[in-house]
Amino acid sequence: MSPRIDPDRSKSWLRRALPLVRAHRGMLFTSLGLSLVGLLVQVQIPDALRRGIDDALVARTSDLNTYVWLVAALAIAQGVLNFGARKYLLRTAYEIEYDLRTLIYSHLVRLPYGFYDRVQSGELMSRAASDVRAVQMYLAFGPSILVQCGIALVAFGLMVSINPLLAVVAMATMPLIALLGVWMRKAIFPVSWLIQARLARVATIVDENTQGVRVVKAFAAEPRQVQALADAADRVRWAYRRDALIRSRWAPTLESLPRLGLALVLLFGGWMVIDGQTTIGTIVAFNSYVLMLQPPFRMLGMMIMLGQRAAASAQRIYEILDTESEIVEADRPIDARLRGELEFRGVGFAYADGTVALADLDLRVAPGETVALVGRTGSGKSTLGRLLARYYDATAGTVLIDGRDVREYGLAELRRQVGIVPEEPFLFSATIRDNIAFGRPDAADEDVIAAARAAGADEFIGHLPEAYATVVGERGYTLSGGQRQRVAIARALLMNPPVLVLDDATSAVDVSVEQRIHTALRDLMVGRTTLIVAHRLSTIGLADRVLLVEDGRVVADGTHRELLDDPRYAAVLASYDTPTDTATDIPTDTAAHVANDEVTTA
Repeated sequence: MSPRIDPDRSKSWLRRALPLVRAHRGMLFTSLGLSLVGLLVQVQIPDALRRGIDDALVARTSDLNTYVWLVAALAIAQGVLNFGARKYLLRTAYEIEYDLRTLIYSHLVRLPYGFYDRVQSGELMSRAASDVRAVQMYLAFGPSILVQCGIALVAFGLMVSINPLLAVVAMATMPLIALLGVWMRKAIFPVSWLIQARLARVATIVDENTQGVRVVKAFAAEPRQVQALADAADRVRWAYRRDALIRSRWAPTLESLPRLGLALVLLFGGWMVIDGQTTIGTIVAFNSYVLMLQPPFRMLGMMIMLGQRAAASAQRIYEILDTESEIVEADRPIDARLRGELEFRGVGFAYADGTVALADLDLRVAPGETVALVGRTGSGKSTLGRLLARYYDATAGTVLIDGRDVREYGLAELRRQVGIVPEEPFLFSATIRDNIAFGRPDAADEDVIAAARAAGADEFIGHLPEAYATVVGERGYTLSGGQRQRVAIARALLMNPPVLVLDDATSAVDVSVEQRIHTALRDLMVGRTTLIVAHRLSTIGLADRVLLVEDGRVVADGTHRELLDDPRYAAVLASYDTPTDTATDIPTDTAAHVANDEVTTA
C-alpha cells in the first residue's frame, strides 16, 4: 500500500492520515506487539514480589532464591522486548516523516506559478519541517503511548484478582485524570496552532534575509532586520510561554493524581493488614502497580499536548495538499515534436492580484520565425512566453501551438519543447556542468560545451578554478549577472527546443559579449520559432518581425524599419537606455535613423 493522505476533507485530520500509517503497519504493529508483551512481563514483577514476600519472607513456605531469579529473568526479558519495540518504533517514525516530506514536495512541484505568487517560501519551509515533525511524533508515538497506557487496564485486572476492594481504592483517582485530560486538550489546541503559525513567520524572515543578504548589506539595514526577527521571535516566545503556562497548570495535576492513589493504598491497605484482610506483600505489590501507573499517565499528558500540536500542524499541511493546481493535465495528452507555429486568439490574462497583463491579444507566429516583442515595462511581453509553456493558463481566449490548444499537450513534453530563458535566471548550488545539463542530466560533455559556446559562456567558464566542475554559490551568486544569463541560455539551448523564448536574456551582458552570443544565436535560431523580449536595439536586430505591445495588446506589427515611422514605437525605443548599442547589429543607416528619431521624440 503506497503512502498517501486521504483526500476526503470531511474527515478528521487523524482519519485522513491513517493511510499513511497503514503503509507502515508491519513495523508499527511489530513495535506495538513487542511493547505490549514487554508490559505484560512488567506487570508480573510486582506479583512475583508479592508472592516472594508473603511466601518466602512471612510464611517461609518457599525458597527466596526462586523469586529472586524469577524477578531477574522478568527484568531481562522486559529489557530485550523494550529494545526491539523502541527500534521498530523509531524506524516507523522516520519512515512516516520521510513519506510526509515526499508527499508535500511532490505536491509542491505540481503546483503552478500562481501558487508561489501567493505563498512565502519560508512558510512552505516551516510546514515541511516543524509541522511534519509534529505530525510524525504523534502518528508514530501516539499508538505506543496508548499501549503503554493500556498497562493500567492490565494492572487493574491483576489488582482485582488479588484484592477487589483495594483495587477500587487504587484506581479512584482515574476518572478525574480523564476529565482533566479533556480540559487540557481544549486549552492547548489554539495555542499550538498559534505556535506553528508564528514559527512559520520566523522561518520566512530568516529565508528572506538569507536570500536577500546583499540587499540588506547594501542599505545597511542589518539592525532593522535583526529587530524584525526579534519581534517575530518575541511573538513565538509569548506563544510558547502561554503553552508552558497551560501545561504547568494541568500536567503536574495529571502526574500527581496517581500518587494520591498510592497514599490511599497505604491508608486503606494498612487498615486491612491490621484487620487481617490482606497481606504485606499485597500492599507492596499494589504500591508497585500504582507507581507503574505514573509513567503512562505522565505520557498521557504529553500525548494530549502532542495531539493538539499535531492537529494544528496537520491542518497547515493539508492546506498545501488540498490546494488543487489550476494547470490540469489533459486526459489523453499529446506528446509530439512541435513544428513551432504559435497563435494567440483573443487571449486575456490577469494575475492573482488582479493585474491585467493581456487583453484580447491576437498574434500568429510562423514556424521558424523570430519575433521581437517590444514595449514598456508591464505591457505583457513576458506573459506570452509563460502562457506558451503553461506556467499559467489564459483566463480568456486560446493559446495554440501547431494548431492545437496548449492544454491538449502533456505538460512535461510541452515544457521540454518550449525553452524559456528568464531575465533573472536561477542557478542551483551545483557545478557549472550540472546547471547547464539540468534539463538533460545524461547529456554528453561535448554537447554541454557546445551549448556553452553558443551562449558565449565557454570562455569565462574556462577561466574558473575547475572550469565546468566549478561549484557556483547559492542561486549562482558567485557569478556575475551576465555570466548567470549565459549559463541559463546554454541550459535552454542544450534542450534544443523547437520554440525558444528569450525574456530579455542578455540584459546583463556587455555589448561585446552580446555580439558574440547573437552571432551564435543567428545560426541556432534557423528553423526554430523564437520570441525575443527585447530592450536593446541590438537584440531587436535578431528578429524577422517586431511587435509593439501596449496594455496587453499588439498595437503594431512589422519589421524594425517599417515600425520606425510609428511614433509609439519610437517613443518606446527612446525610453530604452541604449546609448552604447544603437549601432550594434542594426545597419548603419537604420541606427542613424533611430538615433535621430529618439532625439526628435525626446
